[in-house]
Amino acid sequence: MHKKQIPISPPSSSNVVRRVPPLCFPFRSRLFFPLVALCLVVSTAAGQVVDSEDTFEGPEHANENAFEGGATGTDADTSEEVNESNLKGHGKFDIPTGAKPSRLFGAKPWTQQMYRFEEFGPEPLPERPGVGPGDSFPAPPDAQSGPDQAALNEFLLQGIYPFPTQFANDTDSNPWQPEIQDFLGRPLDDPPAEGRPPGEDWAHQRWDEFYPEVYFQTAQVGSRVNEGLRDEKQMHGYGVGEFAPGGLYHNTMSGVEGFDGTANGIPVAFHPNFPHQEPNALWTFDGTFPPKLLMARYGESILMRHYNALPINPAANFGFGLHTITTHEHNGHNPAESDGYAQAFFFPGQFYDYRWPMVLAGHDSINPDKTDIRAGAPDGSGGIRMIPGNWRETMSTHWFHDHMLDYTAQNVYKGNVAMMNYYSALDRGKEDLEDGVNLRLPSGTALDWGNRDYDVQLVIADKAWDRDGQLFFNIFNTDGFLGDQILVNWNWKPYFNVRARQYRFRILNGSVSRYLRLALVDENDTAVPFYMIANDGNIMEHAVYFPDGELPTQAIAERYDIIVDFSRFSAGDKIFMVNLLEHRNGKRPHEAIPLEDVLSGEYKARRRNNEWKDGDPGVGKFLQFIVQGYDETDYSMDPSEYVAVLPDGTPGMKMIPLPEFTREELDNATHRTFEFGRSSGTDKAPWTIKTDGGSGLGMDPRRLSAAPTKGNVEIWHLENGGGGWSHPIHIHFEEGQILKRGGEDPPEWEWWARKDVYRIGRMDDSLDSVELAIRFREFGGTFMEHCHNTQHEDHAMLLRWDIINEGEAMGLVPMATPMPSWDGIGYVDSRALPTAISGDLDTYAQWLETEFIDVSDPPTITADPPTITADPPTITADPPTITAEQWRFSDKKDRIRFRGFLDKPLDENGTPLTLHVVFWNGGEFFDREEDLEIIDGMGEYQVRSRDEVDVSDVDTVEMYATNSDGALVTSRSWERDDVD
Repeated sequence: MHKKQIPISPPSSSNVVRRVPPLCFPFRSRLFFPLVALCLVVSTAAGQVVDSEDTFEGPEHANENAFEGGATGTDADTSEEVNESNLKGHGKFDIPTGAKPSRLFGAKPWTQQMYRFEEFGPEPLPERPGVGPGDSFPAPPDAQSGPDQAALNEFLLQGIYPFPTQFANDTDSNPWQPEIQDFLGRPLDDPPAEGRPPGEDWAHQRWDEFYPEVYFQTAQVGSRVNEGLRDEKQMHGYGVGEFAPGGLYHNTMSGVEGFDGTANGIPVAFHPNFPHQEPNALWTFDGTFPPKLLMARYGESILMRHYNALPINPAANFGFGLHTITTHEHNGHNPAESDGYAQAFFFPGQFYDYRWPMVLAGHDSINPDKTDIRAGAPDGSGGIRMIPGNWRETMSTHWFHDHMLDYTAQNVYKGNVAMMNYYSALDRGKEDLEDGVNLRLPSGTALDWGNRDYDVQLVIADKAWDRDGQLFFNIFNTDGFLGDQILVNWNWKPYFNVRARQYRFRILNGSVSRYLRLALVDENDTAVPFYMIANDGNIMEHAVYFPDGELPTQAIAERYDIIVDFSRFSAGDKIFMVNLLEHRNGKRPHEAIPLEDVLSGEYKARRRNNEWKDGDPGVGKFLQFIVQGYDETDYSMDPSEYVAVLPDGTPGMKMIPLPEFTREELDNATHRTFEFGRSSGTDKAPWTIKTDGGSGLGMDPRRLSAAPTKGNVEIWHLENGGGGWSHPIHIHFEEGQILKRGGEDPPEWEWWARKDVYRIGRMDDSLDSVELAIRFREFGGTFMEHCHNTQHEDHAMLLRWDIINEGEAMGLVPMATPMPSWDGIGYVDSRALPTAISGDLDTYAQWLETEFIDVSDPPTITADPPTITADPPTITADPPTITAEQWRFSDKKDRIRFRGFLDKPLDENGTPLTLHVVFWNGGEFFDREEDLEIIDGMGEYQVRSRDEVDVSDVDTVEMYATNSDGALVTSRSWERDDVD
């Protein structure tokens, strides 16, 4: 058996985090909460502590200025047009969340071709500004609309002007100033053209060193018909490979005449039968379909000029979404000013220059002389452009999306999302080049880099729409929003033609709150196996084989890259992608439905009385692949050669080995503990984070929760605060390596991976805690950590952390917080928690007492059954009764299924009881919690056994209920003989 270390290289020098005694001073926060006890570690030059009893000046809410000009000047303005008749009360399956089922307008599955992504097409940045200014950013005709389409297209095609600068452009004015003033009814005070905060702190770091080589311009704007704006910017040019005439993807619109080699004419609709989306219902990059893709190379710094072309009126949003935006490149190694901080938002009429340096992490300390050929990118001529940095940090599949404070969920759901491919010496996008470095992942051969013939983006997201077919979102739900229809690349149940060869699929869960568990099956309901080769943005050390054709749980924002071999199929064969993960509400996934139940129709959501019954409509088939003949040569790599252990017992080859942490670094690491839950929350902002054992706090952009020192290694402990919730936690800027998941070794697909999204919560492959090692390098400033169930993030499970320089720890003065408005951006003071420097000292002490040992292959994760309390409390008189109305054992299908009621599901305080099911097997047992759906005063349950139970050996099933204190209130058991 091969062994793996949580990688340890020989000891080397490492920085030891300086620790200072915490000093705490309470103050009043007027941003989100009436009173929050916060602390500040700060000293003057003389070493005196600065008193911080004073209150902050400024608006009550950090994003308050975004609503100026609305009817109320508050966030109520963004919901003026909510279709109240489309809301309903909670039912058993609250899908779509608070709404009626989405109409299908007579559309049938598999009747439209899936969109391929359209490239932005960056171009070289001129060495100097042009001779003179171009046309101004076209203003809208009124406050309810975006600019004229033709004028906007012409503007985006012209050269960049004003020319980008290191500091924010507050010299030029917002070109929409007259229209904004008319709407506000007041003059503006020199509103700047750029929405980036001014001054040194938000200037582009290391501007001259990473000066942008290429750029592109795009606008966030309401939906509109594509007029071929980017046809000529596609690398394939609709002229080579499968994009050439006669290729599978030359026609962009289901084979309809007039769409050969162009996107001109593609409407913003989810299916040809569906209504086109209104401009205020859906906002996308360029305002058009297909969705957009940025092709990027390491070592080639990119500038994205992002224009805000959304309506000036915050209420012109079809009931959800906010017209102020900020863009996060998830999870680029980018400086803070270009990371999309939630409080660095900008207004209609403005632009924001995001500069992404495209450097490898470790740029300053590893391979500084650019001598390692594995650290590099395609040079366009068959060679490699070598760059500094750690080649083990090479990344691949990224995306970028809105991160507006309190409105991330609504704006991303509304269309503010694009994909991004990182190309490197290792992941070149040219499968026939064998240079000893290129991994030859499925892609194509026609271009020197970036072939996408067999490299395909799949963005999967659930949506819902109203009776008129317009996109719908329930703004009132804080648990999580679920749509009832699964779209892929914004298409409803499309087909996709594939050749009989290997494909790489880059799969993003682009939902707001829905988790996925995906499977592949053929027409005969037989599993189609595949290999996972990347997790989040990172190609793994070893490929992982899934012979049963089922992926593990995939949370919101997680990316899984897989390789599927269609060569075993014949032309005309059909393969289906299926979602197996059932939700009943936005709280968390409920359970994975057995594949055979979904395919047989035994599990199926049914529409009755204008709502969904008996199941989750998001479970089932949502994408069809149709195999086409292939007469060419497939040059792509064989992923079976890269598994950890080959069939003969020898080690497989490695794709990208994990980076190394020295033992000294881990032993000297600062530890931080973040607990995600609902402690101290409010009705409007129920979600909070406890940092290092402190109080549960919601988001305040002025509060600094952690201050890691640049160059240091830290160990972060992410914990679920209970309540049966699930949270996918995202840490910006740096990739982490999971050390433990729920105290156990992580599963193999995480064992060989680096991550930026970490699932915690109740799923068999997630568990309630994660420990990860992470390193901070190259850039400083303000970053974020949050739950990527973006309804949780927005209400307000989000925190700020800053990277500081060595030496700042003894006198930490947090960067000031920007406060954007129509007139420009001011600043307010920031404060820090007492543990911002020191971290969690108790956890650190416990870590030092733990022996650091090598570990072998991770075993299959099985949760140890909790101990049922011996001698439980006496059950009160007149206890609740558990009934079972329909249930059975089934050896044939290896499961137990039953449903029934708990007639008194609430305790004396009105809190729902927790129901447990225990499967007994010859004295051994497996215990798990089950959900109660409270309907008309009754607690209804449905139970299906999972793989943890060997059904043939189960002799007894027991159910019991406990209150919030864990006390037993009722129980009942059934013997197998009683059922048979």
